Amino acid sequence: MISSINDKFMSKFFKIKIGTVTAQKESEPEKQETRQQVEEDRKPQIEAAIIRVMKARRVTGYNSIVMEVTKQLQPRFLPNPVVIKKRIEFLIEQGILGEGRG
Repeated sequence: MISSINDKFMSKFFKIKIGTVTAQKESEPEKQETRQQVEEDRKPQIEAAIIRVMKARRVTGYNSIVMEVTKQLQPRFLPNPVVIKKRIEFLIEQGILGEGRG
């Protein structure tokens, strides 16, 4: 069998080199907006952890709630104790948790 090159052959495909895409850096306002969104997304997780702790313990002190919530959420993220306190206050305002008496 004899092979020959077909000089008249034209392909519809073109070989194109694509450069690597570099990651764009976020500007400071974008970083702030991203952090704010992450904090908003974490609020329900913190609230759920607080409720789990309170269902298990019924009555416990503020420090033990913060420690237990931090321990539960540590595999996902490290919650800020100030945020935990705000979420506890929010749950009390909503009537989901009752304030300690005495």
